[in-house]
Amino acid sequence: MTVIAGRYRLLDVLAEGATGTVWRALDGTSGHEVALKESRVPPGLPADEVPALHARRERGARALARVSHPSVVRVLDVVAEDGRPWVATELVRGLTLAETLEAGGPLPAREAARVGADVLAGLRAAREAGVPHRGVEPEDVLLGNDGRVVVTGFGDAPEETAGPGAGTGPKSGAGPKDDGASPAAELRSLGRLLEAAADDRSGPLGAVIDALLGEGPEGPVTADRAERELRRVAGGGTRTPPGGAGAVGDGARKDWGGARADGDGSGAGGGAPGAASGAADAPASHRSAGEDGAAPAPGASPGRKHKAPRRVPVLVAGVVGALLIAGALVYHAVRDDGPGAGPGAPGGVTSIVPAGSGATGADGVPATPRS
Repeated sequence: MTVIAGRYRLLDVLAEGATGTVWRALDGTSGHEVALKESRVPPGLPADEVPALHARRERGARALARVSHPSVVRVLDVVAEDGRPWVATELVRGLTLAETLEAGGPLPAREAARVGADVLAGLRAAREAGVPHRGVEPEDVLLGNDGRVVVTGFGDAPEETAGPGAGTGPKSGAGPKDDGASPAAELRSLGRLLEAAADDRSGPLGAVIDALLGEGPEGPVTADRAERELRRVAGGGTRTPPGGAGAVGDGARKDWGGARADGDGSGAGGGAPGAASGAADAPASHRSAGEDGAAPAPGASPGRKHKAPRRVPVLVAGVVGALLIAGALVYHAVRDDGPGAGPGAPGGVTSIVPAGSGATGADGVPATPRS
């Protein structure tokens, strides 16, 4: 078996693309399996430019090794063999997003939003380290068996990425005006990724995709806001607006300037399909008061004075007074007309001596009334 740099034993091929081949390899030093990427020269590249290409890829790999983020593939080592750089990274057990979509079709909106948010977080971390992605595609996103979303394929220049590949490959989704390395181009590539991955663009996720593509009413969106909105959609669309608990679903679209009320971009209206979808996506306990005819929550209109609370003390006082009057009447009725009261008992006191000739005493002898 082939051993690279006297350390990495090649086992089998994981993926192949225009920029290289990714091998599963055994690290003879640590005893762990790794993913080892072999650099490949694109067809037609002049021979005098090959050294510069290899040097650029090596610099990119070493820069990426400084990034520590769960959504960025971890670079373990960079070695040279036959004048070419070989990059050892962690071996992520799972499938690429491309393989997942091919096997099971598009993802539910919430899962697609979760994947998109993690991908964007990884892209931002790598960009801060000076390693732009230049166009993320489904082949560049690994969905780990442990739930991680990991981005690979950093540092490939646009002219190096023609042809099919997995984890190393083409940036065929790049728009004609994308320069690949700019933040706006990176966000547009994420928008195209989500457009291909999601099974439904009529809900809140559609508004985020529009904003990423620069098609929303507010124009391009910032990476920070896009990640927040993706996290919100992934969490079920719930949020707490500045004024307190409020609507989600269609209300989220209003935060983006009213974009995408339904699948074809028409405005929201009574019974519109998009409005129904937005309401369905939002949990019932988080819908706004006005959404189903309920009275607005207290504090919803700070400038309006409510008179209802002032009647409460009056009502309480009335109830207490009525109870006092009723209690007094019952007391007098019992005192004056209760059992045992009568003309023979002065002051209404009941006699404890039984009346009548048949009454007996304690010893069975007829009791004799005393005068």
